[in-house]
Amino acid sequence: MTGKAFYIETFGCQMNAHDSEKVIGTLLAKGYNQVDTPEAADLVLYNTCSIRDKAEQKVYTRLQNFKRAAGKGKVFGVLGCVAQQEGEKIFERAPHVSLVAGSASYTKLPEMLVQLESGSRRVTGLSLDTDETFDTPFARRDNPHRAYITIIEGCDKSCAYCVVPFTRGPERSRTAESVLAEARRLADAGYTEIQLLGQNVNSYRDPSPSGCDFATLLARVAQVSGIRRVRYTTSHPRDFTRAIVDAMDANPVLCNHVHLPVQSGSSRVLSAMQRLYTRDQYMERIGWIKAARRNMALTTDIIVGFPGETEADFEATLKLLDEVQYDSLFSFKYSPRPNTFALALQDQVPEEEKTRRLMILNEKQRAIQICRNAELVGTVEEVLVEGRNPSLGQWIGRTSQNRTLNFTHPDNGGASLLGRYLQVRVTRSGPNSLAGESVVNVI
Repeated sequence: MTGKAFYIETFGCQMNAHDSEKVIGTLLAKGYNQVDTPEAADLVLYNTCSIRDKAEQKVYTRLQNFKRAAGKGKVFGVLGCVAQQEGEKIFERAPHVSLVAGSASYTKLPEMLVQLESGSRRVTGLSLDTDETFDTPFARRDNPHRAYITIIEGCDKSCAYCVVPFTRGPERSRTAESVLAEARRLADAGYTEIQLLGQNVNSYRDPSPSGCDFATLLARVAQVSGIRRVRYTTSHPRDFTRAIVDAMDANPVLCNHVHLPVQSGSSRVLSAMQRLYTRDQYMERIGWIKAARRNMALTTDIIVGFPGETEADFEATLKLLDEVQYDSLFSFKYSPRPNTFALALQDQVPEEEKTRRLMILNEKQRAIQICRNAELVGTVEEVLVEGRNPSLGQWIGRTSQNRTLNFTHPDNGGASLLGRYLQVRVTRSGPNSLAGESVVNVI
C-alpha cells in the first residue's frame, strides 16, 4: 500500500488531535500521501472519542456511509478510545473495518501497516502495556506556531461517568528530561507556544529519581529559551495545588488561564460522581487562583442530568456560576457510557429535563460571559496571531487568557502576521470573543 493515499478524521479532545499528529507523521514517513476526503483515500482512518455516546455514534455513521466502498480497495481503520473500548466487537458491527487500534499502540503502527499491506483483514492494537507511549519520532504538527506535548497518559481516578480509565489505562508519566528535550526541539524549530497534555496533568510525577511534580515541571518548561507561552490541560481539582498557582504567578510565560472542571456545584452529586472533592474544596482552589497577582481566566466543564440530580442540585450548580464567574465553560448532558459505575445508578433524569437544564445553564453562562468580556474593553492584550478573516479585514488572535480577539492592523504590504505577537487594544466585546485594533509594531 506504500505510496497510496490516506484520510484521517479526528473526534474529541486535544489528546486525540495530538494522537492524530503522531499517526499522520508515521504514515507520511512510510510513504503514504494525505488527502482531504475519504473518497480519494485508499486508507480511511477514524480517530475516535468515547466520552459521550453522540461522538461514538458519529463514527459508526461514518463507517456505514462507506460500507459499500469496502469492496473497492479501501481499507478502513478505527483508532482511539472507541477502538480501545469496543475492541474486536467493531469487526462484528462494521465488517469492512480491517484495523482496530487504541492510542497506546500507535508506536506499533508501522508493524500494523505491514500486516494491512500484506492483505490481513483483521489487525488489532489494543494493548495498554505502554512503555513507549510517548515515543513520537514522526509526529506531524498541524500548527506551525503551537505544539502539543503529552506529559502523562491515562487516569487513576474512577469518576462514575468516565470511560478514560478503560480506554487510556492507568496513569503513566513521562520523564521531565524527555519533556524538556521535546520542548527544546520544538523551540529550535520555531514553535513559540506549547500546550502540555494529559487526562490529569496535575497528577504528573517524574518517574525518574528526581520525582518532580507538575508545578516544578511547569516552571522548568517555562524556562526553555524561545518558548513564549505554555498552556496545559486538563486538570483534576483533587490534585490541583497552590504550588501550581504560585508557579504561574511567578512566570508570565505560563499563560494566565486555568481550566478546572467542576462537573457539578452540588457536593451530593460530586460524591455520587466519585469526584473526590466537595464544593467547598473546589472553591478553596478557586480562591487560590483569584488571589493570584496575575488576572487568571477561569474555565470549566459541567455535566447536567447526572443520575439522581435534583432541581436543588442543579440550582447549586447555577449558584456556583454566579459565585465563580467563569470566563467560559463546556457543558454536557450526562451520557451513559459502557463499563462505568453510573450505569447501575437509579433515578435517571429524563432526556427532556436534561435538555431544559442545559439550556438554562448556557443562558446564564452567556450572560456572565457578556459581562466578563465587556470588562476588557479599553485594555491592551497581547495576542498570538492565528488566522485571517479577509472578508472582514480582520486578523484572528488569541490572548494569554485563551480568549479569541479579532482585530484590524494597518496594511503592511500584504505581509502575513501569522505566528507573530501583537499588542491589541480591545474596542468591542461579545459573549464569545473580543474585537480590537493593534497598537504597536509586530514583535
